[in-house]
Amino acid sequence: KIGYIKSFYGIVDLVAILPFYLSVGIDLRAIRIFRFLRLFRILKILHFSNAVTRLKDAVISVKNELIVFFITMLLILYVSAVGIYYFENQAQLDLFKSVIHSLWWSVATLTTVGYGDIYPITAGGKLFATVIVLVGIGIVAVPTGLLASALSKSIKN
Repeated sequence: KIGYIKSFYGIVDLVAILPFYLSVGIDLRAIRIFRFLRLFRILKILHFSNAVTRLKDAVISVKNELIVFFITMLLILYVSAVGIYYFENQAQLDLFKSVIHSLWWSVATLTTVGYGDIYPITAGGKLFATVIVLVGIGIVAVPTGLLASALSKSIKN
């Protein structure tokens, strides 16, 4: 029992129920946000799942490839922010103020979300955006393929 109290899930359980006991007679509405930690109690069940174990093994087996991929993705994110800033800064000074402001467009475009709140209006910007969207599709496909291959090997083992 002492070992459980000191474990990660024991601390999560304590933090999840503590606001209930502390709120007796005291207005502690601000710490009710910690009630979402009760969800971690549900995740304890996943600890005993074979599927979760296989997924963990698959991620560990392609860890190095995923690290290289995410570093490359960060580089592509930065290059796309610089590129769109170069094309759109003069046309849209209020939206593309700096490379840092252009990062929002890069994230939304590379993840293929495309919120539509900021978009290129120049011909060069539109052409550049088309290339970045195609790169973004690849960014979604590469880790998916890596994990699918690793999961397939994990299931066979």
